[in-house]
Amino acid sequence: MAEIATLARPYAEAVFRLADTGAALAAWSGTLRTLAQVAAHPDMQECLAKFDLTSTQLRELFLSLCPADLSAEARNFVGLLIEYDRLTLLPEIHAQFETLKNEREGVVDAQIITAFALEGAQLAGLVADLEKRFKRKINPQVSIDRDLIGGVRVVVGDEVIDASVRGKLNAMAAGLLAS
Repeated sequence: MAEIATLARPYAEAVFRLADTGAALAAWSGTLRTLAQVAAHPDMQECLAKFDLTSTQLRELFLSLCPADLSAEARNFVGLLIEYDRLTLLPEIHAQFETLKNEREGVVDAQIITAFALEGAQLAGLVADLEKRFKRKINPQVSIDRDLIGGVRVVVGDEVIDASVRGKLNAMAAGLLAS
C-alpha cells in the first residue's frame, strides 16, 4: 500500500498545484472524485487486467465513461496517467489531493462512529464541539456501529476520542485486570 501512495503522491501534488494556482480546488476535487470512481469500478478494473488495449483505445474507453464536460486539462491528465500506466492510481491520487485541499482550507476529516443515528441538531452540536477542540473546520463522516452499545467514537487524524459505552466497559475491564 505504501508503494501506491508513493507513486500517487507526485501526481496528486502536481494536480493540487495546478488547481491551487487556478483557484479551482473544488472543481478539481469533483473531477478527481469522478475519475477515481471510473478507475475503481470493477468493470474498468477487469478491463485493465484482462484486455490488451492500446493507449488510444484505453483513453477513448475511459473518457467515454466520464462526463462529457470534462475539462481539457482533466482529459490530458487521464492521457498522461494512461501513458505511464498509472490509471489505477486515480483513487489514491484523489485521496491525497483531498488531504492537501483540506490542509489548505483548514479542514480536517473526522470519522464519527455512533451506536445510533444522530439527529441533525445532535450532529451539528457534536461537530461544533469538535471544531472548538481541534480549532479547525470539521468534515464529518458518520457511520453506525451497534457494537458500541451507546455513545460515540471519534477519530480525527491519529487522535481517538472514545466516549462509547463499549469503550468505557473495555477500560473498566482493563482496570480491573490490572489491579
